[in-house]
Order: sequence, then structure tokens, then C-alpha cells
Amino acid sequence: MEGQLGQRGGDDGHGATPHRQVPVGPPAFLLRGTSNAPASRFWPSAKTLVTPHSRRRVPCRCMTGGTGMSEQRLGILGGMGPQATQDFYQRILDRTDASCDQEHLPTLIWSDTSMPDRTAAILGGDAEGCYRRLLDGARLLERGGCTALAIPCNTSHYFADRLQGDIAIPLIHMPRETVAVLAADGKKRVGILATDGTVQTGIYQRECAARGIEAVAPPADVQKLVMSIIYDEIKRGEKGSREKFAAIDRWLRASGCDAAILGCTELSVYRTYHGLPDYYLDAMEILAERCITACGYKLRMV
Repeated sequence: MEGQLGQRGGDDGHGATPHRQVPVGPPAFLLRGTSNAPASRFWPSAKTLVTPHSRRRVPCRCMTGGTGMSEQRLGILGGMGPQATQDFYQRILDRTDASCDQEHLPTLIWSDTSMPDRTAAILGGDAEGCYRRLLDGARLLERGGCTALAIPCNTSHYFADRLQGDIAIPLIHMPRETVAVLAADGKKRVGILATDGTVQTGIYQRECAARGIEAVAPPADVQKLVMSIIYDEIKRGEKGSREKFAAIDRWLRASGCDAAILGCTELSVYRTYHGLPDYYLDAMEILAERCITACGYKLRMV
């Protein structure tokens, strides 16, 4: 990916040590152009400011006329599911280089737990109703003064490009950012662990193809195990079966995949509970990192 690379910091406390390089600078959603607006609309040239209470250099953007500053504010459209939204925000807190409250990224969270199930809606014929609900939530956060939007739900990104065209703030595209990291790491054949909706609509397959990466979806029997962990366990408040995940892991490695994407935020929650090796790239972790840097804040490296 274009831009310089920064290191992902230390041990996550669950046995994994994600020292993977991630891009620093304008995110992939700007470089790839997910909306019709020019990248400069969302990523203007920034000056720097040293605050009187801190030596930390923070970016500032002058408002029209050259007076005042516009505060960066992240909007999280969540509730898909609620546990994943909580985990996602905790990751933003953990990965931000902040020593006091005031150095954290201002954030608004709309946890819309009444959102229709994305897989059921997309595969069952009610995609439009699901999209309208997503758009309502995005506009709610936009009206709340958010300057960037994140949706910690992979399947929702079926609508991402359309949604970007209907709002005025940038949507940080989780699958696109995740695949950009795989490309930077030189991965060539990648397993996709996600919901039926994400797999069958080709969300990750398209992003991988654009980067010259072969995406491999599980066979039906393995996909049933993935869906069981997501829906029968994590979404019901359980921690997820190690035995089921071990069977998934055996298939991935036997299939010659040199990496696997945790392409469902419930699988990201599974990783929080159990820890997983660097072989597994956690899409929600990448989204958290990109939200921090896209809003002009620094990542915690240790």
C-alpha cells in the first residue's frame, strides 16, 4: 500500500504478538477512492499544534477564514453485534497513544441493536430495508458532528460504497483496509472466515482480487463451523468453541493459505477471549488502528 509503514505494537495480552506493519497516512479508502469526492475533501493539508498542556503534537485543520479549529470526531455505527461494538471501542482506547482523557479521540457511538441481521437481509431479500437503517444511523452520527465513520460489522460493508455516496463524511472501509495490510505483508493466498453474507456476496474476494491476492472461502462443512461460532456462541454471550476453531484452523493450513482474515467482528471477539497467532489478521483490529490514524491521533506502540 502507498505511504509509509508503522509498526503494530506489542503483545495484546492474549498470547498474540501483532508486530505487523500497517500503513500510516491517508487510509486506503482515500487512496482507492470509494466516493466521487476528491481525497482532499476528506484529507486536507494539516498544520500541527503543540497544546499548552501537552508536548504531544496534534494535527489541526483551520476552518474557513483561518480562525478556530475543527475537532476530529469518530462516529461508530455499531450494535452489530453489541459485544463486538464494545470490544471495538476498547481497542481504540487501548491503541491510542494517550496519557490522559483529553488525549483520546472524541467518539460518538450509536449501538443500533434493532438493526436487521445483515446476512439474513442480504441473502433473504430485504437488503434495501437494512440499507435504509444503516443510512439513518450514519446520518445521525453525521448530524452529531462526526468527521469520520466506522462500522464494526464486516457484512455491512456490502453497502459501503453506496453508503459513502449518500453521506458527506468518509467511511473507513474495514475490508479494504484489511486487505491493504495483507498486500503490504506480501500475502498471496488468504482464507476468508466470515458470515455467509460476507462470503457469498464476495466482499473480501473483490478486495483481494484488486490487490492480486487469492481469496479462499471455506467448504460448506467448515463454513457451518464458522457460522456456529458466530451465531450459536459469540452472539449468545458465549466465548466460542476451541474445538470448532481448531477444525477450521486445520482446513486453512491444509489448503495452503499463508494467512486468514477474521472477517466477522464476532470472530474478533473470539480472538479477544482466546488469543490467536499472527497467521490470523483481525479486521476489527485494523479498523481500530485506521480510525485512530485517520483522525490524526497516534498509535500506542508498546
